[in-house]
Amino acid sequence: MPQSLANVLLHLIFSTKNREPMIGPEVTPLHKYISGILDNLGTPSVQIGGTRDHIHILLSMSRTLTIAKVVEEAKKGSSKWMKGEGVEVFTWQAGYAVFSVSESQKAAVVRYIERQEEHHRHVSYQDEVRRFLLQHQVSYDERYVWD
Repeated sequence: MPQSLANVLLHLIFSTKNREPMIGPEVTPLHKYISGILDNLGTPSVQIGGTRDHIHILLSMSRTLTIAKVVEEAKKGSSKWMKGEGVEVFTWQAGYAVFSVSESQKAAVVRYIERQEEHHRHVSYQDEVRRFLLQHQVSYDERYVWD
């Protein structure tokens, strides 16, 4: 095949450092800003949402970048933007969780991300991530997951 084609959907999750509630309604353009970063990387977002302490991104992964590079650029650029918006001590957690999503599950993941505020009235960020790790059979050491 002379062309390289791909459709790789990823559900990316990361929080603010120590899950500090730093993403307020006055910085809701943060999602739009991150979407612009991803678009510039050739890794467009499908849906972005979250709560005051973490973010979920469903994205269409570029064929030419690594996941680590995409996350690095999204965190670095959005952290700078938040500081420019007056949130001077803003920091993302060091790590992240990312999971593959099949095209058949895309709409369900979009709905899930859209309903984050409602979802987190009953479930903590840590319990949410633990559930994803279990569901996707990812081994982890609890001592090193949170920062």
